[in-house]
Amino acid sequence: MAREQQGEEVRWANRVREAGLRATRPRILVLATLRRVGGHRTADDVLSFLNEADASLSRGTVYKVLNDLAAAELVMQADHGPGATLYEIADEWHHHFVCRSCGVVIDIPCYVGSKPCLDTDLPGAEVDEAQVIVRGRCPVCVADDGAVA
Repeated sequence: MAREQQGEEVRWANRVREAGLRATRPRILVLATLRRVGGHRTADDVLSFLNEADASLSRGTVYKVLNDLAAAELVMQADHGPGATLYEIADEWHHHFVCRSCGVVIDIPCYVGSKPCLDTDLPGAEVDEAQVIVRGRCPVCVADDGAVA
């Protein structure tokens, strides 16, 4: 297990360097934690998971690391509307569905697969990103309503 963890840390360190950042312990820990827990996580979620794994970092460090990793496109900020910013590993560009009932955030594939993926037709503008948020009720909430009826 220790050898597997070391291999993962080496892979993250290489990805961080390839993105033009120094491969610091906090950056590697945050990336490894986001990969391990998956999903869309707040900075406080990441901090909590790090503390549970006895790999504690300060709250400020976690926020700074997440911002650095987002700027380097190693993590994505999952736009879901108002509230805490959600982060996830940036494997491939995608959009999000947000359930109005339970708040779950579900990834939706982007047909283009890279950003920007929409033609904004804004003469003179330089668009570098377009995030689509689809809202409605998730399959679980729809099924729960059907089970009650």
